[in-house]
Amino acid sequence: MTDILWVLSHIQLPDVIDIMLVAIVFYAIFFLAQGTQAVQLLRGMVILILAAFLTSQLLPFKGFSWLISTALPALLIAIPVVFQPELRRALERLGRTGSLLARYQQDEVVEQMIDEVTRAAHRLANERHGALIVFERETGLQEYVESGVPIEADVKSELLRTIFHPNTALHDKAVIIRDRKIVAASALLPVTHNPQYSGMGTRHRAAIGLTEESDALVVIVSEETGIISVAHNGRVIRRLDINRLRNVLLAFFQHRLGGRGWSKRV
Repeated sequence: MTDILWVLSHIQLPDVIDIMLVAIVFYAIFFLAQGTQAVQLLRGMVILILAAFLTSQLLPFKGFSWLISTALPALLIAIPVVFQPELRRALERLGRTGSLLARYQQDEVVEQMIDEVTRAAHRLANERHGALIVFERETGLQEYVESGVPIEADVKSELLRTIFHPNTALHDKAVIIRDRKIVAASALLPVTHNPQYSGMGTRHRAAIGLTEESDALVVIVSEETGIISVAHNGRVIRRLDINRLRNVLLAFFQHRLGGRGWSKRV
């Protein structure tokens, strides 16, 4: 305790700036890792490293201090290996022009995107063409994006209908939408193992499986019945018409828009 008080009493302006720079670096790392499945693991590792370092400095255990000082460099080298997919996604996000300044979506643009998806789902349902349309939210879905065919295109009803037309090579799996763009088609999703949904078709079980592992929102169009459903958090909202589908999607995106603009329509 005396050592801590001595250190605090000798802190000067350069030391404060140094601490702030370190804090900014950690904040930037967490900001770039946001939206990936490993962000909680990263937080846990940082807390563990800090706790071990402080313990080794404050307690008079020479063996433990030697172990920590020896293991920390190896752990820092291992972090890029463990988080390779997340680091690549973070660098991709950093490289997108204006992505840090335009993080929050404009409500008009989101509404237009939802309208396009709603119209596509309605037409696909009428034509009995099955579809899986995934909205990536906070949890990153890069591993599923990489399982499909890369596409960087605006969300358009005509494009979605073309992708899910039975005569196309990409119709059989899922489309993934990220930041108002279709980033992948024919993406393979994990199928739920919950026996409660064993009687459902492959599309519904794949949608539920993804939402069990992430906070993604998935629109499902049944090829057999033409019924439109939405999956989220391992559950399904079924038998949606075009208006209810639109309202459900708007309600889920409302938190990103700060609650503006949707209250009269939902």
